[in-house]
Amino acid sequence: MKKIAKFYKVSKEQFLNDFKDSFPQYDENTILNIYESISLPKRATKGSAGYDFYTPIDIELKPGETIKIPTGIRVYIDSSWVLGLYPRSGLGFKYRLQLNNTVGIIDSDYYNSDNEGHIFVKLTNDSNEDKTVTVKAGQGIVQGIFFEYGIVEDDDVTDERNGGFGSTTK
Repeated sequence: MKKIAKFYKVSKEQFLNDFKDSFPQYDENTILNIYESISLPKRATKGSAGYDFYTPIDIELKPGETIKIPTGIRVYIDSSWVLGLYPRSGLGFKYRLQLNNTVGIIDSDYYNSDNEGHIFVKLTNDSNEDKTVTVKAGQGIVQGIFFEYGIVEDDDVTDERNGGFGSTTK
């Protein structure tokens, strides 16, 4: 099996700033304790394609509710590879939990962004069965799968990324 990536935590400072933006009700000491509890993504079994990303806090989403979760994770990826993020199968199947951007695409150059390549997950409970989703801190919320990709023969892009989501279209 080819090894092409490595997960890291973002810095405490980056996590603190990003977490405060999503959850202003938390105090700094609580956020730093949450940071210390963050686990790097892992595969559940040797046959698993997906690396489970874990929620750093308890979440509860009623039908129609949305939450933006800073994971505290960044990933170094070899060029010509990408990380795709998808809802964990059970959460999508049981509750219709959806990623707001359908599939999260983490490019290899995102690692060097101004925000340290901090991976966020924005989820919506799209249940049409009136089900509330509850996930405890430390449980998986999405899975990441690495894919190799190619480019066209006459590609001449030289621009470099400097920013987060949507920064390549600015």
